[in-house]
Amino acid sequence: MALSFSPNFTRHYHSLFPSFKSLKNRKTVVARNSNGNVPSSNVTVLHKDKPLIPGKPEADVVVIGSGIGGLCCGGLLARYQQDVLVLESHDQPGGAAHTFEIKGYRFDSGPSLFSGFQSRGPQANPLAQVLDALGESIPCVNYDSWMVYVPEGEFLSRIGPTEFYKDLETYAGPNAVQEWKKLLDAILPLSSAAMALPPLSIRGDLGVISTAAARYAPSLLKSFAQMGPQGAFGATKLLRPFSEIVDSLELKDPFIRNWVDLLAFLLAGVKSNGILSAEMIYMFAEWYKPGCSLEYPLHGSGAVVDALVRGLQKFGGRLSLKSHVEKIVVENNRAVGIKLKSGQFIRARKAVISNASMWDTLNLLPREVLPKSYVDRINTTPQCESFMHLHLGFAAEGIREDLGIHHIVVNDWDRGVDADQNVVLISVPSVLSPDLAPPGKHILHAYTPGTEPFELWKGLDRRSEEYKQLKAERSEVMWKAVERALGPCFSRDKCEVKLVGTPLTHQRFLRRNRGTYGPAIEAGKDTFPGHSTPISQLYCCGDSTFPGIGVPAVAASGAIVANSLVSVSQHSQLLDAIGI
Repeated sequence: MALSFSPNFTRHYHSLFPSFKSLKNRKTVVARNSNGNVPSSNVTVLHKDKPLIPGKPEADVVVIGSGIGGLCCGGLLARYQQDVLVLESHDQPGGAAHTFEIKGYRFDSGPSLFSGFQSRGPQANPLAQVLDALGESIPCVNYDSWMVYVPEGEFLSRIGPTEFYKDLETYAGPNAVQEWKKLLDAILPLSSAAMALPPLSIRGDLGVISTAAARYAPSLLKSFAQMGPQGAFGATKLLRPFSEIVDSLELKDPFIRNWVDLLAFLLAGVKSNGILSAEMIYMFAEWYKPGCSLEYPLHGSGAVVDALVRGLQKFGGRLSLKSHVEKIVVENNRAVGIKLKSGQFIRARKAVISNASMWDTLNLLPREVLPKSYVDRINTTPQCESFMHLHLGFAAEGIREDLGIHHIVVNDWDRGVDADQNVVLISVPSVLSPDLAPPGKHILHAYTPGTEPFELWKGLDRRSEEYKQLKAERSEVMWKAVERALGPCFSRDKCEVKLVGTPLTHQRFLRRNRGTYGPAIEAGKDTFPGHSTPISQLYCCGDSTFPGIGVPAVAASGAIVANSLVSVSQHSQLLDAIGI
């Protein structure tokens, strides 16, 4: 399972490049070669006064947005021999997961911590299974720890069942050790049930009885049998808030409760009382079972996007960049295509799929065709807050050689991990993938994860002194966290690249409503919406749909929609072909 700790921003950074400025009045349809690069012979550049999509302005399925969910959905549909066209508003694919380059530094704009990229075994994840289906793979480098800076002290948190006990003994005491052991003993046996059903087997209709329930019934029954009566009873809590399991075990140690809240928040943007037990158990199995390790994709998160684009195009799917969808065209309560900002209409013979957020998808639809209940539900769904980001490029000279890739800073447990300016995440991926920076240099990405209030920024002029001053003030917590993690040899004044992103950056360049991370839906109180809509032939995937926020979740959502649009026979043949 690949764990995403952040969405992205950053299209404004591209304005620093003359090459991007020169494309201001152009549109691009892109194919990539086997190395993931864009060969000039395969790039069609069209001026605005000409049709954007050359050839036939139609497809079986039109996908709006090339984020991870949209690319997984489009790639699988192409694998299912559907004629697919993926439309992306910006000048490169990937949405929240693209990589951007400045002065030779290649930055991950969003996802920064991936647990693993295995498609089989105890660390299997939906994204890896989609890549398997597309015949693609991602070279990765392994690591086993991340630095933690908390009020009790700072320590290197290692992956595995035993190493964390030593840290607990030092920083929290023997009672915390006993409670942690009690928690692992209770939930790790449940991981077999949580992982027994491959996400790629799920579809959104009754065909799921064949592709999932019947197909994997033996492994599910075996996992329940191995757990015994107590474990099987515990498995009934998989779809309840994880805090209920913690409470039932009577875990009271403050550090353990805070640590569990932190893990939940990093995974889904909510604390343990708002996250499904199944999600947390999945992560615990990845991080605290014997033999576990973490993986980072060589060449950054952009390598993930490149692999998905290669898979899409390998099976005949098309990707059109700088293709901004202005509205979804609905006739007789059926989505029949989309209209681009250029005015061009593209017909969808079978379906339109939106990888945009629920709020942004709503804005693409004519309100008169939508039931009031549907509109009200979207408008009343709570949102996660936004982000502050800091991207840095600097010389490695003087920085300690054992610098780890990930660092997490918690300033005050009492404020809660979801309080603004309280938790800062730092990623230095060049320590594992040196090609992301010039020789002898490092890249760094720091951010406050989904805790930056949009209201502080709403209505500000990005060119105003007020905006610049607020950027300086609100980014200071990240600078201090970076200085703590990198030590006295680091100097902010010597950074060759210094970029600060705000919620307005998200809103403008990612077209994210209020710059939000996604829906703040708490387990036990509400559920993430399904993938169908009141409009026939219109479907949604991504972080506004089941199973929710994060790289593995959006990959699964894209797969579910793709599976739902083909026959059970085709779906089963795909599962057979990839061996799950």
